[in-house]
Amino acid sequence: MIRWVLPAAVVVLAVAGCGPAEPDYHSIWSTSATTTTTATSTEAPVPLSAYLEKLGVNGAPVAPDKLTDLTVSFPTPPGWAPYSNANLSPGTRVIAKGDTYPTAMLLVFQLTGDFDVKEALKHADADAELSENFKRLNGSADNYRGFPSSMVEGTYDLNGRRMQSYNRVVIATGTPVRPNVPGQKYLIQLTLTSFADQAAAQGPDIEAILKGFVVKPT
Repeated sequence: MIRWVLPAAVVVLAVAGCGPAEPDYHSIWSTSATTTTTATSTEAPVPLSAYLEKLGVNGAPVAPDKLTDLTVSFPTPPGWAPYSNANLSPGTRVIAKGDTYPTAMLLVFQLTGDFDVKEALKHADADAELSENFKRLNGSADNYRGFPSSMVEGTYDLNGRRMQSYNRVVIATGTPVRPNVPGQKYLIQLTLTSFADQAAAQGPDIEAILKGFVVKPT
């Protein structure tokens, strides 16, 4: 069984090595927000990876540029550059501005196994919600470019710093290879992370990545 949806903190440490920071979400990329709440469920959130693994669903990592039935991409703003690290899952695409944050990370997993997409996406925000002192700034359960999706944006503590992150999970279906045969399902995760006190300054670049994030059948 492949553990494919990485927890936010693992993602950040893999990207930044010895730098602080974490992961996550959306278009109000500033230090203020109209909604600021914390996760208050009586039960701990169940991460999406754990939920799908329990159902027997496998996720095999795929490099976005190797997909033939789906187009998944995002733009690289000026001053950002590709980042590689041996600790990242195979096929992970990461770009960073400078040596630490902000970062943008894209993961794609080919899914094998049956599951209820709507129910699965109820667990898409769990990794973010489990972050230390997580405060939710924004969220959405609306479809993204026609595909089922969940998005959460928030702030949290990591290694003594306050982070701000945007995390979107999309369950997309590729173009069928034959008539009357369902297309391949994929789990796509886009995570953008910044130091919270720099979030407003990095806003234009973050917005450019979000607006240019493409998920569509080939």
